[in-house]
Amino acid sequence: MKILFLHGLESRPGGSKVQYLQSLGHVVLNPLLPKGDFEESVHIAQEYIDNEEPSVIVGSSRGAAVAMSVIPKGARMILIAPAWRKFDVPPTVPKGTIILHCATDIIVPYEDSSSLGSDVISCGTNHRMHDEDALKALGQAVGGN
Repeated sequence: MKILFLHGLESRPGGSKVQYLQSLGHVVLNPLLPKGDFEESVHIAQEYIDNEEPSVIVGSSRGAAVAMSVIPKGARMILIAPAWRKFDVPPTVPKGTIILHCATDIIVPYEDSSSLGSDVISCGTNHRMHDEDALKALGQAVGGN
């Protein structure tokens, strides 16, 4: 399956979640999103969607806010601890969006996810969401190859 993975503010391409998805046999597109330019990050993500036509868009924290700002063109969306409030993104997600969030996240409040009106799966041990429980939940949310 082709996945567009949009990393968080303090992350870079090739992190643990990307490596995990690749280990499951997925093709993962993982562009570098500029830390200081949210609009450019949205533009980059939209270009990947338009040109690569991923089946799934996964966004983590700031990357989830970026994902919430694109036109997904039929791609399923999985958001990990979406930081939409911190980046002033409207609180709307496509029908069927799956949200993964640690209930004890101290960086992005769990309530930000539960207020989006979509399925929220409580998992992980902290905001980084790179522990075994969070990765397993991500793999299950993405589904088959």
